[in-house]
Amino acid sequence: MTSTTSGPVALALYRTMQRIRAFENAAETASQGGVSAYGQQAGGAARVRGPLHLSTGQEAVPAGVCAHLRPSDYLTSTHRGHGHTLAKGADLARMMAELFGKATGFNGGKGGSMHIADFSVGMLGANGVVAAGLPIAVGAAHAQKLRSLRPDGSASDDITVCFFGDGAINRGPFLEALNWAQVYGLPVLFVCEDNRWSATTASGPMTAGDGASARALALGIPATPVDGNDVFAVHEAAGRLVAEVRAGQGPRLLHALTYRVKGHVSVDVATYRDPAELAAALETDPIARARARLRADGIKEARLAHIEREALAEVQAALDAADAAPWPEAAAAFTDVQTTGAGQWR
Repeated sequence: MTSTTSGPVALALYRTMQRIRAFENAAETASQGGVSAYGQQAGGAARVRGPLHLSTGQEAVPAGVCAHLRPSDYLTSTHRGHGHTLAKGADLARMMAELFGKATGFNGGKGGSMHIADFSVGMLGANGVVAAGLPIAVGAAHAQKLRSLRPDGSASDDITVCFFGDGAINRGPFLEALNWAQVYGLPVLFVCEDNRWSATTASGPMTAGDGASARALALGIPATPVDGNDVFAVHEAAGRLVAEVRAGQGPRLLHALTYRVKGHVSVDVATYRDPAELAAALETDPIARARARLRADGIKEARLAHIEREALAEVQAALDAADAAPWPEAAAAFTDVQTTGAGQWR
């Protein structure tokens, strides 16, 4: 292990991944109402309603990238954004409450899984529209560049990080966002979480050419491929790219190859996927790999087990708090609504 990912830093990365995994597992169970991943009914009503897109197996990417970010840095996410939000520093309990539709959630229980935002830590929001986070990130980065030109001569080196999946590169906003970012030299790091699947369709056969990295390079944006299931490799690569973006060298792209081990949504058993492919992917589990690396570096198993127990306890406390939290008042339905102007639509 290199010096940049040793000691306390390495343990912090491991802790972040364990928190994300514990959250996703609990949210999955809560959304299934006692229905296992194999379809056996165990009774109970679902406590999380609506679509729930899990990032189980992809924990190394947000953990490794967000470790280099500040609260003043911006982040945009996807419909599969729980891990990004937690890694950026958002409150786990408030996020669980949002999934439960409770008033104590980030959006007062009205946004749910795909619309969680926490501006206090720079998390500008998840997004239910594939590729929609890309132009939002570019707009945020452009604002950062304009604000950095302060009258007093001081400068800010805040940046924006944009997470998106491999399916997003086949939509128009991908090209538009990267082009704009490069033309204006914006402080944005694009992170492609290449998890091999676009909903229920394998991404490879649907993508011409060599994917996200090749398309970024065609626009003059440096692209760095990385093993997205190796949190230490992600941390090193992201650290270098974040430093370049902060230094005003323009946009960069990190192409993290990972794997989506769950179905498209939490109740999707993914029978369209070859079981052998899933079995092979599980052999590269990022948490298991990190644990083995830490043990090889002399970290005691008891310490690693303690970190895992802490994550499980934190998530259980969040579940209990979400269960006990109040539902939104009926009047809340009339707040956070865009005005239509002078009343002409009444």
